[in-house]
Amino acid sequence: MDRTLFIFDLDGVIYRGDAVMPHAAECIHRLSKCGHLVYYLTNNASKTRQSVADKLTGMGIPTAAWQVMNSSFGTALWFKEYGHVGKKVMIIGEEGCFEELNAGGMATVEPAASVCADFVVVGIDRQFSYQKLMHVQQAILNGATFIATNRDPTFPYEDGVAPGGGSLVAAVATSVGREPIVIGKPEIYCINQIIRLAGVPREHAVMVGDRLDTDIAVGNRADVRTVLVMGGVTSMEEAESAEGEERPSRIIENLSELN
Repeated sequence: MDRTLFIFDLDGVIYRGDAVMPHAAECIHRLSKCGHLVYYLTNNASKTRQSVADKLTGMGIPTAAWQVMNSSFGTALWFKEYGHVGKKVMIIGEEGCFEELNAGGMATVEPAASVCADFVVVGIDRQFSYQKLMHVQQAILNGATFIATNRDPTFPYEDGVAPGGGSLVAAVATSVGREPIVIGKPEIYCINQIIRLAGVPREHAVMVGDRLDTDIAVGNRADVRTVLVMGGVTSMEEAESAEGEERPSRIIENLSELN
């Protein structure tokens, strides 16, 4: 039997905040027992891969850090691939973003008026302020390359949605009058890295997510099969009427139907 590479989004698919989604643990156990490969692809840049793996393991889904691709680690890989290791990076982001970029060999700094930077990286930052916005604006206007870990406008939690990293990216983009290089979904850099690391033919890969504009779009752009799971941010009406790169190969009510 050929092994399938299942690539799961996390927020809204495997968990919602600190609550495990229905049938998620059983689904992952079943796929792993059958010999399939399981990876996770999340735009959330606030945590390290190890902390994500620890969270999943604590939810009854044993996970190693190498199975997790988040947009901050993807950004570190991008810096390495394009020969920027060691360059100075001003970050709007949280601890996980700093740690992943530091581990990747970048010289990370907090936003400050007196700091010159080669790059500005913007992710989710729940301590975002006008001062931080002004500092990164000046860095970009003075020549720093503008990079977004992702452009998600919202992310789900137990009782609804909260502003995502894309909301902060939009503020920075407005202040500098230019768009960033985007690393996370729906851009295909991170999913291509997973396929490369897993060593599985593209035709044996499946992207499983709850968002049409990120999860399904990235799978279709990367030419892999796509599965939309209900229960996240997409309604059935939206799913069934989706077109183009946002149209899923398959729609399921929950992860008990995934095989």
